[in-house]
Amino acid sequence: MILKYTFSIMSYETLYHKVLLDHYNHPKHRGALLNPDVSSGVFNPSCGDQVAIQALVNNEKITICKFEGKGCVISLAAASMLTEWATDKTLQEVQDFSSQDMLHMVKVQLGPNRVRCALLALEALHTGIKNYLKK
Repeated sequence: MILKYTFSIMSYETLYHKVLLDHYNHPKHRGALLNPDVSSGVFNPSCGDQVAIQALVNNEKITICKFEGKGCVISLAAASMLTEWATDKTLQEVQDFSSQDMLHMVKVQLGPNRVRCALLALEALHTGIKNYLKK
């Protein structure tokens, strides 16, 4: 008797599509803060996506980070992933987090138009921190 085995191998890309969909369908840190220390929003006119980031800062460290937005799976999932990552990080760590780091966090192949979607939240957070530090 010959046994047949069927293996379900999930590709790396498929796995991260599932991670993105989970962040989109069950966003982490979504909402608004009453008196944020850091606040900034970015609008992408080419697709209509918009993301706003807010954070509370204590001793140069982000203690709470939240986002709100409207847009595609990539922009909102990336915002969820970023706010989750940024919580409990120092302002310097967040400022040092680059566009390449953000794209690596998203971990899916993106065309040129979709890269901007993945970077909206990071742009908003970086701008908010710059404005906070100017005060």
